[in-house]
Order: sequence, then C-alpha cells, then structure tokens
Amino acid sequence: METMSRALAKARAYEEQAEKMIPPESRPGFHLSPRAGWLNDPNGFSRYGGEYHLFYQYHPYSSQWGPMHWGHAVSGDLLRWRFLPAALAPEEPYDRDGCFSGGAVTLQDGRHLLMYTGVDRSSGRDVQTQNLAVGDGVNYVKYAKNPVLTAADLPEGCSPADFRDPKLWQEPDGSYRMVAVNRAADGFGQVLLFRSGDGLRWERAGTVCANRGRLGRMWECPDLFQLDGQDVLLCSAMDMLPRKLEYPSGNVPFYALGKLDRATGEFAAGPDHAVDQGIDFYAPQTVLTEDGRRVMIAWMQNWDTVALRTDPRPWFGQMTLPRELSVREGRLFQVPVRELEELRRDAVVQNGVPLSREPLRLPGVAGRMADIELDLRPKNGGFGRFTLHFAEKEKLHTTLRFLPGENVVQLDRRYSGSRRAIVHQCRARVSGRNGALRLRLVLDRCSAEVFLNDGETALTATLYTDARADGISFSADGAAEMDLRFYRLDPEAG
Repeated sequence: METMSRALAKARAYEEQAEKMIPPESRPGFHLSPRAGWLNDPNGFSRYGGEYHLFYQYHPYSSQWGPMHWGHAVSGDLLRWRFLPAALAPEEPYDRDGCFSGGAVTLQDGRHLLMYTGVDRSSGRDVQTQNLAVGDGVNYVKYAKNPVLTAADLPEGCSPADFRDPKLWQEPDGSYRMVAVNRAADGFGQVLLFRSGDGLRWERAGTVCANRGRLGRMWECPDLFQLDGQDVLLCSAMDMLPRKLEYPSGNVPFYALGKLDRATGEFAAGPDHAVDQGIDFYAPQTVLTEDGRRVMIAWMQNWDTVALRTDPRPWFGQMTLPRELSVREGRLFQVPVRELEELRRDAVVQNGVPLSREPLRLPGVAGRMADIELDLRPKNGGFGRFTLHFAEKEKLHTTLRFLPGENVVQLDRRYSGSRRAIVHQCRARVSGRNGALRLRLVLDRCSAEVFLNDGETALTATLYTDARADGISFSADGAAEMDLRFYRLDPEAG
C-alpha cells in the first residue's frame, strides 16, 4: 500500500481522538451515526471480506457540512457498526473540494473498488468527475489514471457541474455496470448508464431515464437493481413540487418499477412513487446480502432542516434502519431487516385490548429503544381516530394518528422538543382495510420509523426529544381494540 496522504492521515488522527469525546449513550443505539462531525449520504454499501461495508459523506472536523471525506464503518449484522478509519479525503486536483457520493464493488482480483465523484471548484464553478480508489477493506489508494469519467463522456450539452453519485454492480458475465446522474441539456436531471470490462476503464452505455421536468429538477443518488422479476430504479429528486399526499415539496426519493434494456441502456419505467413518505429520508442505497436479500439504507435527514439546529452536539446525521425490500402488488414494500428481531428483549404481548378516549398506558410498555407491532381493529360501529403517543413526558410527545374514514396516517412531532419552524408533520394514504391497520413502530434514541400494512408505506422522522421522555400511550375516538407486541431493543444483546 502506498504512503498515506497528509490529508487522510490528518482526518484519521482527528477522528480517532474526537470519537473519545462522544459518550456512547448520546448516540443512537442501533443506527449508524458518524464517528465524529457530520454525516450525510450512504456510499459504497457493499459486502467485502465477510462483512458489510458502509461508507458515508463525512466532515470529521465539524458537525456542519464541509469538505466531503468518506467515513467508513463495518458490520456483521447491519445493525451494530464498528468504525474503521476514514477511507477518502479531498486532496487531488480533481477532488480538492470534496469526495462526493459513490459506490463500491469487488474486483475480479479480489480488491475492493470505490468509485466516487470528485469536485474541483478552482475554475469558479463545480467540475464533477468520476474517480476510483482501490483497497483492502481498510486502506484505499486513488487510481493513478483518475479521473476515469469526465465531461467528455457525457452526451452533448450536458452539465459538467452536475455529474455525480456513481452506483456500481457486477453483471453475471463478470463485467461491471454503473449508473450516475447528470443535468441534461434541458436543465433537468437524468440517469446515465456506463459499462466496464475490468472496473477500471469505463464508457457510456446509454441513458437510463430522463426527468424532463416530471419530478423536481436535478436528480441525485441513483440505484438500479433487479428484484422479484422487476428492475427497480431509485433516485432522489431535488426541488419537488407537492403531489397530493405522496410527494411533499423539497427533496424526495422516488422509485419506479420497469425493465432495463441491457442493449440500449433504456429503462421502460412504470409509475413513480415516493420511497418513504416521512420527514427525514434521503439518498437511499442498496446492497445484496449474502443470503440474497435486497437491503436499503438512507440518510435519515432532510436538507431543508439541517441549518436550523439549536443542538450543539459534536456529531450530526444518522442512517435509517436497513430495510428488506420486496415487490408486491406492483409496489415496493419495505420492512426492517430481520436481524432486528435478535435485539428484542422483555416482550409484552396483549391481545384484544379495548381502547377509548382516555389514553391507555400498559405496564412494561415504555422506552426510547423499542420495537412495537400493533394490529388495530374497529368495534361496534368503528372509530374516528386512533392516536399513539410516544417519547412522551409532560408536554413532550410525538404523535402517530390514523383516520380510518380517510385511510390516512399522520406523523406529528410538533411537540417533540424542537424549537425551530421546520417541517414537523407528514401524512400518507394507506390501503383501505375497513378501518383495520397493521402498524410497526421502531424507536431509537433520536428517531422513529413507521411501517404500515406490512411495509406498503413507510414514514421516517428524527426526534429532538429529551431521552427521559419515554412514555407510550394509546387512545381511540370511538370503539376499537388492538393486539400489541412490544419489545425493548438492546443493541448489546447477543
């Protein structure tokens, strides 16, 4: 391995000391947060050397966004992560202003290949190129022939300032493919396909999908994979206009099922849908597990809220739970990875629990690291509203409401302790089941993730609530009953 660069050595020395100043109990229990400083998009989500590797956009020196590095963590179960030293630092002419997002794959000779977007602003504007680094799972060396893709490899009229976020995979014949986003000549985003025989030399293979003003403006962080007989495209749209209850305004990840023409690179897409209809979810990326599951993880944050913080903590940003994906009924379903069940302790199981307007608190049902499964049913004419409060103490709480007459679920964190006028509510429509609802709520110290009707809809939000607020209560405006399975989650278990 070549001598480590000064910039990378400095980042590694800094993060090693800064990590010691962050008490473990101030972090999420089983969601990945940065070793120190700032975290955003997941990068290079891959299997290598018998472990899952997850890199992330990283500014170790501050909990604010800054020159992007790649942080690095590994896990055996996708939940309990171990930090490794930073993998990339901005230092070369082509990446002097940031090592932006990208992917990873294993080369045919067994080395781990990273591809990332380098940013150079020396000309007064962004120039984004695609670059490689090769390593052994801990240390990585930038490829001597970087950049491997530049503006010269783009279709005519496309922007060199918006050409980023490569996501790699290997084809059955041993060759490699990659999708990246670019701003097309019409000013809107598009996804391009590239191919390589050896992972080092790349050429453009077609245009997968073009926005043409349908979904926001620029697109980011594409992923393309096969699942349950379908090709699935993930992408994150910037500057969206709202569309009914499914798409809010802002930056929203979407997916489309379809068919990729392997010869032309064109993707015949079906209808698009939001990946997650909550408040804090962006830039999802997937990995294929050793046992064949397609698992997705995302940045649990919202770009429009990151500057409006009062919390002085020495770290910022976390990933979502890894989620198993499947295609059912023409839609993408998602549920927490099954490994989460191994962290369950102290089960409380009650069936046929009657609900009323008076909030119901059950013995043993409280906490901020919990996995809650609930089946709700109407009784004797039904109910107008079901309410679940969590992270509750005195005036603090976050609320999940179900309105069966509208088949709408609302997540509301207005009273969670935030002192900023940011987005605090989201709503999603669920399939009608005559007033019944199956709900799963996963709580960590700083977050809530809601999965409805076995994963047909997901809503995600970060929380700013004091950790001592751990109450949970249930109520219904009308006649209803529930079956409840409650588990405390212990990341030290096993």
